Amino acid sequence: MERPSIHPYIPIIIGVLSVALSAIFVKLATADAGVIAFYRMLFSVILMMPIFWFKYRSEIKLLGKKDWIFSAIAGIFLAFHFILWFESLNYTSVASSTVLVTLQPIFAFVGTYFFFKEKLSLKTILSGVIAISGSVIISWGDFQLSGTALYGDILALIACALITAYLLFGQDVRKRLSLITYTFVVYSISTITLFFYVLASGESFGPYPQSDWFWFIILALIPNLLGHTLFNWAIKYVSTNVISIAVLFEPVGAAILAYYVFHEKLMGSQIIGGMVIIAGILLFVVDGKMLREKLFSKRT
Repeated sequence: MERPSIHPYIPIIIGVLSVALSAIFVKLATADAGVIAFYRMLFSVILMMPIFWFKYRSEIKLLGKKDWIFSAIAGIFLAFHFILWFESLNYTSVASSTVLVTLQPIFAFVGTYFFFKEKLSLKTILSGVIAISGSVIISWGDFQLSGTALYGDILALIACALITAYLLFGQDVRKRLSLITYTFVVYSISTITLFFYVLASGESFGPYPQSDWFWFIILALIPNLLGHTLFNWAIKYVSTNVISIAVLFEPVGAAILAYYVFHEKLMGSQIIGGMVIIAGILLFVVDGKMLREKLFSKRT
Protein backbone atom coordinates (compact mmCIF):
# COMPACT_ATOMS: atom_id res chain seq x y z
CA MET A 1 0.00 0.00 0.00
CA GLU A 2 1.33 3.46 -0.91
CA ARG A 3 2.19 5.73 1.98
CA PRO A 4 0.06 8.87 2.32
CA SER A 5 1.71 12.27 2.13
CA ILE A 6 0.28 13.17 5.55
CA HIS A 7 -0.65 11.04 8.55
CA PRO A 8 -4.23 9.73 8.08
CA TYR A 9 -5.20 10.79 11.60
CA ILE A 10 -4.88 14.47 10.61
CA PRO A 11 -7.64 14.33 7.94
CA ILE A 12 -9.74 12.17 10.30
CA ILE A 13 -9.52 14.80 13.05
CA ILE A 14 -10.45 17.53 10.56
CA GLY A 15 -13.31 15.34 9.33
CA VAL A 16 -14.71 14.86 12.84
CA LEU A 17 -14.54 18.60 13.52
CA SER A 18 -16.25 19.28 10.16
CA VAL A 19 -19.13 16.92 10.94
CA ALA A 20 -19.41 18.26 14.50
CA LEU A 21 -19.98 21.75 13.09
CA SER A 22 -23.14 20.59 11.32
CA ALA A 23 -25.44 20.99 14.34
CA ILE A 24 -23.95 24.42 15.09
CA PHE A 25 -24.55 25.67 11.55
CA VAL A 26 -28.13 24.36 11.60
CA LYS A 27 -28.93 26.17 14.84
CA LEU A 28 -27.41 29.41 13.51
CA ALA A 29 -29.74 29.38 10.49
CA THR A 30 -33.23 30.82 10.94
CA ALA A 31 -35.04 28.80 8.25
CA ASP A 32 -37.25 25.78 8.92
CA ALA A 33 -35.66 22.33 9.16
CA GLY A 34 -36.92 21.15 5.75
CA VAL A 35 -35.62 24.26 4.02
CA ILE A 36 -32.18 23.98 5.64
CA ALA A 37 -32.00 20.32 4.60
CA PHE A 38 -33.12 21.14 1.04
CA TYR A 39 -30.53 23.83 0.44
CA ARG A 40 -27.78 21.79 2.11
CA MET A 41 -28.40 18.95 -0.34
CA LEU A 42 -29.07 21.23 -3.34
CA PHE A 43 -25.78 23.08 -2.97
CA SER A 44 -23.96 19.76 -2.43
CA VAL A 45 -25.35 18.48 -5.74
CA ILE A 46 -24.47 21.73 -7.54
CA LEU A 47 -20.91 21.63 -6.22
CA MET A 48 -20.51 17.98 -7.24
CA MET A 49 -22.05 18.44 -10.70
CA PRO A 50 -18.88 19.44 -12.65
CA ILE A 51 -16.84 16.46 -11.37
CA PHE A 52 -19.69 14.01 -11.95
CA TRP A 53 -20.57 15.32 -15.42
CA PHE A 54 -17.07 15.38 -16.89
CA LYS A 55 -15.65 12.24 -15.27
CA TYR A 56 -18.31 9.86 -13.94
CA ARG A 57 -21.61 10.32 -15.80
CA SER A 58 -21.03 7.21 -17.94
CA GLU A 59 -21.43 5.09 -14.77
CA ILE A 60 -25.16 5.88 -14.73
CA LYS A 61 -25.56 3.11 -17.31
CA LEU A 62 -24.45 0.60 -14.70
CA LEU A 63 -27.58 1.16 -12.60
CA GLY A 64 -30.27 -1.48 -13.06
CA LYS A 65 -33.91 -1.28 -11.99
CA LYS A 66 -33.15 -2.60 -8.50
CA ASP A 67 -30.29 -0.10 -8.14
CA TRP A 68 -32.57 2.81 -8.97
CA ILE A 69 -35.21 1.60 -6.51
CA PHE A 70 -32.67 1.14 -3.70
CA SER A 71 -31.01 4.49 -4.50
CA ALA A 72 -34.41 6.20 -4.44
CA ILE A 73 -35.26 4.67 -1.07
CA ALA A 74 -31.83 5.62 0.28
CA GLY A 75 -32.27 9.21 -0.92
CA ILE A 76 -35.72 9.48 0.67
CA PHE A 77 -34.47 8.13 3.98
CA LEU A 78 -31.53 10.53 3.90
CA ALA A 79 -33.89 13.46 3.28
CA PHE A 80 -36.09 12.63 6.26
CA HIS A 81 -33.04 11.93 8.41
CA PHE A 82 -31.97 15.55 7.91
CA ILE A 83 -35.50 16.90 8.43
CA LEU A 84 -35.97 15.11 11.75
CA TRP A 85 -32.44 15.68 13.02
CA PHE A 86 -32.51 19.41 12.19
CA GLU A 87 -35.98 19.66 13.77
CA SER A 88 -34.71 17.92 16.91
CA LEU A 89 -32.22 20.75 17.41
CA ASN A 90 -35.18 23.12 17.90
CA TYR A 91 -36.30 21.16 20.95
CA THR A 92 -33.28 19.55 22.58
CA SER A 93 -29.66 20.49 23.11
CA VAL A 94 -26.86 20.00 20.60
CA ALA A 95 -25.20 17.56 23.03
CA SER A 96 -28.27 15.32 23.43
CA SER A 97 -29.14 15.35 19.73
CA THR A 98 -25.66 14.53 18.45
CA VAL A 99 -25.05 11.83 21.07
CA LEU A 100 -28.31 10.08 20.21
CA VAL A 101 -27.53 10.24 16.49
CA THR A 102 -24.28 8.36 17.18
CA LEU A 103 -26.38 5.30 18.08
CA GLN A 104 -26.17 4.53 14.34
CA PRO A 105 -23.95 1.41 14.72
CA ILE A 106 -26.51 -0.13 17.10
CA PHE A 107 -29.35 0.43 14.64
CA ALA A 108 -27.07 -0.97 11.95
CA PHE A 109 -26.59 -4.36 13.59
CA VAL A 110 -30.36 -4.65 14.13
CA GLY A 111 -30.90 -3.88 10.44
CA THR A 112 -28.29 -6.35 9.24
CA TYR A 113 -29.82 -9.03 11.49
CA PHE A 114 -33.31 -8.64 10.00
CA PHE A 115 -32.39 -7.83 6.38
CA PHE A 116 -29.16 -9.79 5.85
CA LYS A 117 -29.58 -12.51 8.51
CA GLU A 118 -26.26 -11.67 10.11
CA LYS A 119 -25.83 -13.39 13.47
CA LEU A 120 -25.68 -11.34 16.63
CA SER A 121 -22.81 -12.16 18.97
CA LEU A 122 -23.01 -11.80 22.73
CA LYS A 123 -20.66 -8.79 22.47
CA THR A 124 -23.00 -7.16 19.95
CA ILE A 125 -26.08 -7.67 22.13
CA LEU A 126 -24.23 -6.42 25.23
CA SER A 127 -22.98 -3.31 23.42
CA GLY A 128 -26.52 -2.59 22.26
CA VAL A 129 -27.93 -2.90 25.77
CA ILE A 130 -25.24 -0.57 27.14
CA ALA A 131 -25.76 2.05 24.41
CA ILE A 132 -29.53 1.97 24.75
CA SER A 133 -29.14 2.37 28.53
CA GLY A 134 -27.16 5.54 27.84
CA SER A 135 -29.92 6.92 25.61
CA VAL A 136 -32.48 6.19 28.35
CA ILE A 137 -30.35 8.15 30.84
CA ILE A 138 -30.20 11.14 28.49
CA SER A 139 -33.91 10.96 27.67
CA TRP A 140 -34.88 10.66 31.33
CA GLY A 141 -32.79 13.69 32.20
CA ASP A 142 -34.29 15.67 29.32
CA PHE A 143 -37.80 14.58 30.35
CA GLN A 144 -37.18 16.01 33.81
CA LEU A 145 -35.89 19.19 32.16
CA SER A 146 -38.92 19.57 29.83
CA GLY A 147 -41.30 17.58 27.67
CA THR A 148 -40.08 19.40 24.56
CA ALA A 149 -36.50 18.24 25.18
CA LEU A 150 -37.71 14.64 25.31
CA TYR A 151 -39.60 15.22 22.04
CA GLY A 152 -36.35 16.44 20.48
CA ASP A 153 -34.57 13.31 21.73
CA ILE A 154 -37.21 11.10 20.08
CA LEU A 155 -36.79 12.97 16.78
CA ALA A 156 -33.01 12.47 16.99
CA LEU A 157 -33.44 8.73 17.60
CA ILE A 158 -35.76 8.37 14.60
CA ALA A 159 -33.28 10.38 12.52
CA CYS A 160 -30.58 7.94 13.61
CA ALA A 161 -32.69 4.97 12.50
CA LEU A 162 -33.31 6.63 9.12
CA ILE A 163 -29.62 7.29 8.40
CA THR A 164 -28.94 3.63 9.17
CA ALA A 165 -31.68 2.56 6.74
CA TYR A 166 -30.13 4.88 4.16
CA LEU A 167 -26.79 3.08 4.54
CA LEU A 168 -28.36 -0.38 4.46
CA PHE A 169 -30.20 0.26 1.20
CA GLY A 170 -27.16 1.93 -0.34
CA GLN A 171 -24.45 -0.58 0.51
CA ASP A 172 -25.38 -2.99 -2.30
CA VAL A 173 -25.55 -0.26 -4.97
CA ARG A 174 -22.28 1.28 -3.76
CA LYS A 175 -20.40 -1.92 -4.68
CA ARG A 176 -20.99 -1.28 -8.40
CA LEU A 177 -20.52 2.49 -8.49
CA SER A 178 -17.78 4.96 -7.64
CA LEU A 179 -18.22 7.10 -4.55
CA ILE A 180 -18.87 10.23 -6.65
CA THR A 181 -21.57 8.66 -8.83
CA TYR A 182 -23.41 6.96 -5.97
CA THR A 183 -23.27 10.07 -3.80
CA PHE A 184 -24.43 12.31 -6.65
CA VAL A 185 -27.40 10.05 -7.46
CA VAL A 186 -28.55 9.69 -3.84
CA TYR A 187 -28.01 13.37 -3.03
CA SER A 188 -30.02 14.32 -6.14
CA ILE A 189 -32.92 12.06 -5.13
CA SER A 190 -32.73 13.44 -1.60
CA THR A 191 -32.85 17.00 -2.95
CA ILE A 192 -35.94 16.24 -5.05
CA THR A 193 -37.62 14.63 -2.03
CA LEU A 194 -36.87 17.66 0.11
CA PHE A 195 -38.17 20.00 -2.60
CA PHE A 196 -41.59 18.32 -2.56
CA TYR A 197 -41.53 18.13 1.24
CA VAL A 198 -41.01 21.90 1.49
CA LEU A 199 -43.87 22.46 -0.98
CA ALA A 200 -46.21 20.08 0.86
CA SER A 201 -45.39 21.44 4.33
CA GLY A 202 -45.92 25.04 3.27
CA GLU A 203 -42.42 26.11 4.22
CA SER A 204 -40.94 28.95 2.17
CA PHE A 205 -38.00 28.67 -0.23
CA GLY A 206 -37.22 32.31 0.49
CA PRO A 207 -36.48 35.09 0.96
CA TYR A 208 -33.97 34.56 3.76
CA PRO A 209 -31.29 36.82 5.25
CA GLN A 210 -27.82 36.65 3.73
CA SER A 211 -26.57 34.86 6.83
CA ASP A 212 -28.90 31.91 6.13
CA TRP A 213 -27.63 31.52 2.57
CA PHE A 214 -24.12 31.55 3.98
CA TRP A 215 -25.00 28.72 6.41
CA PHE A 216 -26.73 26.71 3.64
CA ILE A 217 -23.57 26.77 1.52
CA ILE A 218 -21.28 26.13 4.49
CA LEU A 219 -23.38 23.08 5.44
CA ALA A 220 -22.87 21.69 1.95
CA LEU A 221 -19.16 22.48 1.88
CA ILE A 222 -17.94 21.52 5.34
CA PRO A 223 -20.00 18.67 6.89
CA ASN A 224 -21.15 17.13 3.58
CA LEU A 225 -18.32 17.50 1.09
CA LEU A 226 -15.27 18.11 3.30
CA GLY A 227 -16.02 15.91 6.33
CA HIS A 228 -17.27 12.81 4.53
CA THR A 229 -14.71 13.16 1.73
CA LEU A 230 -11.88 13.16 4.27
CA PHE A 231 -13.29 10.01 5.89
CA ASN A 232 -13.50 8.33 2.50
CA TRP A 233 -9.90 9.34 1.75
CA ALA A 234 -8.63 8.02 5.09
CA ILE A 235 -10.39 4.65 4.73
CA LYS A 236 -7.72 3.72 2.17
CA TYR A 237 -5.04 3.83 4.85
CA VAL A 238 -6.76 2.95 8.14
CA SER A 239 -9.29 0.45 9.42
CA THR A 240 -13.01 1.27 9.33
CA ASN A 241 -12.93 0.80 13.10
CA VAL A 242 -10.60 3.79 13.44
CA ILE A 243 -13.07 6.07 11.69
CA SER A 244 -16.03 4.55 13.53
CA ILE A 245 -14.35 5.31 16.84
CA ALA A 246 -13.28 8.80 15.72
CA VAL A 247 -16.87 9.72 14.79
CA LEU A 248 -17.89 8.97 18.38
CA PHE A 249 -16.09 12.16 19.37
CA GLU A 250 -18.46 14.24 17.20
CA PRO A 251 -20.84 14.84 20.15
CA VAL A 252 -17.90 15.94 22.28
CA GLY A 253 -16.83 18.52 19.72
CA ALA A 254 -20.43 19.62 19.11
CA ALA A 255 -21.11 19.99 22.85
CA ILE A 256 -17.97 22.09 23.38
CA LEU A 257 -18.84 24.33 20.42
CA ALA A 258 -22.46 24.66 21.61
CA TYR A 259 -21.20 25.74 25.05
CA TYR A 260 -19.21 28.62 23.56
CA VAL A 261 -21.60 29.57 20.72
CA PHE A 262 -25.02 29.10 22.40
CA HIS A 263 -23.95 28.92 26.07
CA GLU A 264 -25.55 25.47 26.36
CA LYS A 265 -24.57 23.85 29.64
CA LEU A 266 -24.29 20.09 30.05
CA MET A 267 -26.46 18.33 32.62
CA GLY A 268 -25.18 15.38 34.59
CA SER A 269 -27.55 13.01 32.79
CA GLN A 270 -26.19 14.14 29.40
CA ILE A 271 -22.58 13.58 30.46
CA ILE A 272 -23.26 10.18 32.05
CA GLY A 273 -25.60 9.03 29.27
CA GLY A 274 -23.20 10.17 26.57
CA MET A 275 -20.30 8.31 28.18
CA VAL A 276 -22.42 5.15 28.49
CA ILE A 277 -23.45 5.35 24.80
CA ILE A 278 -19.87 5.87 23.67
CA ALA A 279 -18.73 2.97 25.85
CA GLY A 280 -21.37 0.70 24.32
CA ILE A 281 -20.48 1.64 20.76
CA LEU A 282 -16.76 1.32 21.46
CA LEU A 283 -17.43 -2.22 22.66
CA PHE A 284 -19.26 -2.86 19.39
CA VAL A 285 -16.77 -1.38 16.91
CA VAL A 286 -13.45 -2.30 18.53
CA ASP A 287 -12.06 -5.68 17.57
CA GLY A 288 -11.31 -7.41 20.87
CA LYS A 289 -8.81 -9.79 19.29
CA MET A 290 -6.93 -6.87 17.76
CA LEU A 291 -6.72 -5.11 21.13
CA ARG A 292 -5.48 -8.26 22.86
CA GLU A 293 -2.76 -8.66 20.24
CA LYS A 294 -1.66 -5.05 20.71
CA LEU A 295 -1.58 -5.39 24.50
CA PHE A 296 0.36 -8.65 24.27
CA SER A 297 2.91 -7.14 21.89
CA LYS A 298 3.44 -4.20 24.25
CA ARG A 299 4.08 -6.52 27.18
CA THR A 300 6.56 -8.59 25.22
